[in-house]
Amino acid sequence: MHVNVFIYSFALLQILCILDINNIIELIKRVEQLEAKLEKQEQIIQNLRNENTYLKDRLTKYETRKNSNNSSISPSKDENRTVRKSLREKTGRKPGGQIGREGNNLKMLDTVDEIKEHYPEYCQCCGNDLSDISKKFHRKRQVIEIPEIRIKIVEHHLCKKVCSCGHTTLGTFPDEANAPVSYGNNISSLIGYLHTRQYIPFKRLEEILKDVFNIPISEGGIHHLLGKLVNKAVPAYDLIKQKLLSKNQGSIGTDETGVKVLGKKHWAWTWQSDKATFITITDNRAGKSIEDSFPDGFKNSVL
Repeated sequence: MHVNVFIYSFALLQILCILDINNIIELIKRVEQLEAKLEKQEQIIQNLRNENTYLKDRLTKYETRKNSNNSSISPSKDENRTVRKSLREKTGRKPGGQIGREGNNLKMLDTVDEIKEHYPEYCQCCGNDLSDISKKFHRKRQVIEIPEIRIKIVEHHLCKKVCSCGHTTLGTFPDEANAPVSYGNNISSLIGYLHTRQYIPFKRLEEILKDVFNIPISEGGIHHLLGKLVNKAVPAYDLIKQKLLSKNQGSIGTDETGVKVLGKKHWAWTWQSDKATFITITDNRAGKSIEDSFPDGFKNSVL
């Protein structure tokens, strides 16, 4: 009786041990699965963090858009910029010169500055010397060229003369020689044309004068010469204004557009008749600009 109980107890203990081992193995597998799942979740979280950082960077870009006004990018890369469309109507013709049109090729000039002759020194067939044989004209070609650009230095000497009465009279320097060394009228005119008509900035204008014309001049010197040109132009500027105020103009057209002056917003006003155009710059687009420019209005005219 006791032996049987022992045998049954031992068998039951073995069964319990087997069950415990299976449970432990199952638990170990479960833990490994959870660890793998946790590692996967951590990878997903890291990917979401990276994506969040990327989206924040993109959002910052759109919240503070960079354009040609607040960064160094060119105006052509501005987002939502106005796309200009050609106002030219379609004609159905191919681009370029049309059949039957007269060409505009370079034509030879009757007056030339220099003639260069090119003739052979030896025969290309037998090699004989041709230096003693007279040459005959065959045909010609012309090359249009700019002469070598060299600055011209003109030195002005002030001389004096003593009259028979004993008085000494001095000559006078020309207006352009108003300092020991100064720039001539042609240089001033060139600077005015390149800056005002061709819109070349001061720094590039300084480079052009130095590299192309070999004229050493600073930005301050350019400012000074432009100021002198402005003073010379004032009488002509006032004459244009008086032309608009003359009688029997018929009608006067006017308009304004925004411009930048030293980085600040100004307005360029244009006043025009069929004979004259007057332009002035003001700091406002109100009636004050009209009254300041033409306080007496336009008599006998329609604005």
